[in-house]
Parts: sequence; C-alpha cells; structure tokens
Amino acid sequence: MKPTALYIHIPFCDHKCIYCDFYSIITSDNIEHFLSALKKEADYYSSLYSTNRVITSLFFGGGTPSLMSTEYIFEIINHLKSKFHFSAEAEITLETNPGTVNKEKLIGFRNSGINRISIGIQSFDENDLKFLTRIHYKQTAIKTVYNAAEAGFENINIDLIFNLPGQSKEKWKLNLQQAIELPIKHISAYSLILERGTILNKLVLDGKVQIQDEDYDAELYELTIDFLSENGFIQYEVSNFAKPGYECIHNKAYWHHQDYISLGPSAHSFVENKRWWNYSSLKRYINEIELNQNAVMNYETLTQHQLQVEYIMLALRSDGIKIEEFINRFGNDWLDEHAKDFEILKNQDLIEVKHNTIKLTSKGYAICDEILSKIL
Repeated sequence: MKPTALYIHIPFCDHKCIYCDFYSIITSDNIEHFLSALKKEADYYSSLYSTNRVITSLFFGGGTPSLMSTEYIFEIINHLKSKFHFSAEAEITLETNPGTVNKEKLIGFRNSGINRISIGIQSFDENDLKFLTRIHYKQTAIKTVYNAAEAGFENINIDLIFNLPGQSKEKWKLNLQQAIELPIKHISAYSLILERGTILNKLVLDGKVQIQDEDYDAELYELTIDFLSENGFIQYEVSNFAKPGYECIHNKAYWHHQDYISLGPSAHSFVENKRWWNYSSLKRYINEIELNQNAVMNYETLTQHQLQVEYIMLALRSDGIKIEEFINRFGNDWLDEHAKDFEILKNQDLIEVKHNTIKLTSKGYAICDEILSKIL
C-alpha cells in the first residue's frame, strides 16, 4: 500500500489578512455547491488512485476551515473514508483561527474525526496582531489553545510569525515563552515573507511599512532554534519544531517527496511524478467539476533531474538526505560530484553525516537557501 496524503482546501474566510497570499474568499455563497463539487472531485480521484494506496494524513487548510459547521467537516471526512483506504492511525488536521471556535465547536470537530488542531495565532503581542490585521486578541488565542486541550486534542500546533516591523528580540522571545507555557506539542515559526499581490507587499512598495533586513531576520531565527531546542522542541524542518513523536505526518509527506492528492480551488497535487493544480476561482472550480469531474488548470510531468532537485531541496529542509534511498532512486553521480562540497560544509559545522543521512545542523538551517544554491 503506497502512503498518500490528502489535502482539502476550504476557501471560505471571514477576513483577509494583509500578508496572506493563499486563495480565500470573504463570502458564504456557494458553501453547499462547494461541498457537492468536492465530493465529486473526491469520487474522480478515488477512481484513479485509491487502489493499493493508504491515506496516512488528511489536512484541512484554507481559508479558515473552522468557519464550517462540525457537520460539514464530518460529512467531508465520511465521504473521503468511503472512497479511500485510511490508515487506522491517520493524522487528520484542521486549521483554525482564534475567535472562530469555542470549546463546544472544538468538541464537535474532535467527535467528527479531527485528531490534530493547528491554530493560526501568529503573535501574542497586541500591536503585532493589529498590524497583521488579525481578528483576535492575545487572550483569545490563549483561551483557544486551552479550549482545544480541554476538548480532547492532545496534538496541538500553533503558528507564529517573526521579524515583524519593529519587532525586537525581547518581544519575539516573549512570544516563544508564552508559546511553550501552553499545552501544545508543535510550533510552526515562520519569518514574515512579502508575497506578490498581498496588501502588505503594496504597503512596503509604497514606503508605508519597512521590513527589517535579512541579517536581523537570521538572528531572530537562530534565537528561535536555540530557545525551542532548550525547551524540549526538536527542529525537524526549517520552520517546524515538535515535541518528540509529534512531528506533523502530513507535512513530512511533502518533505519526503511522497504522493499527495489535493482537492478544492487552487489545490496542488503530486502523484506518480506528475504535478497538477486546480483553478483558483471557486465558481470556475465548481463549473469545471460539473463539466469534467476535475478542475485541473494545468499539469507537468517531472523529469528525473527535476525529481532529484526537488528531493534534495525537500530533504535538506527537513530530516536530511537518506543516502541509500537517494542512490536507489537517482544513482550516486550527484553525491560523488558534491563529495568535496559536503566535506567543506561538514568542517564548517553546517551539515552532519550520520546514520547514513546527510542533514543540516541548526547552524546550517539558518542559511539553508544559501547552501542549496551552492550545491544545486
């Protein structure tokens, strides 16, 4: 049975944050039509790819999936389970934002089959939250985490963003300190990135917002790595930290270059060396499903060289290049060609080679992109 991940993109949102570039719409129109289309899309892909596959994870992203009723999410999960073979231990994650759920709704999600909750907090600082145009306050965020724990969620992630305009090291460390005091098992810590088409990008271009430089960003990142590692969180990917045994199975499927099937507008899939992506417009998505049972906008079949480059990039971002696995898939030409590079990186304490794996050190993670550009 080939391990496969499932992703569901629910585009509905109650507010568009200034930094967000994910496809989302601030409307409740077409919610039922979307559900009907999603089921048809699931039927289509299950007819193609359900044989000899086991679903190891299901991830509801968006948008804000937690805006949906618990019955709505339950109906999607039930339909997917009727079409695909799920592992008994499948990780099922729902993204949520503070202010969109209470304890009762979280209990409903838990009863519907969700066993991992990911909470988009971003910051515990009121001024930062205001700048990011989040709809919640610090206490709302803290309350949501405790509500999730009391609702029965043991596996809780929170998202945080660093290097916000004017953010001092002290302020960021207070965010991290508050985070580790909560009943969570996983932290995703991202540097603020300017994405084209976002409100934030326009504000920066217009000179209304100034982003702090890359060197300072790197200092905050190193502070993050040191602080979280000292407090029991293992870094298993550039931006992700977990208590032992709580690494995100779904995200690891991406980083390990496994197959994944994604449903919904703007969703990207990768199966058997082929990648395709859906139309972003919800109306176009629904219309395409009605006409063709799928909403594929375009696709590409990756060459062996493209697959190798992707594998290297993803592996070094996470838990390393498994040498034996790499040779079985791609041969050892590339490894031989870069043997001297790896020796230099090892002497600089940027990589370590052990357990037949080439892995970045914490120091290496801090300049991951620079290392990748040199060896690719």
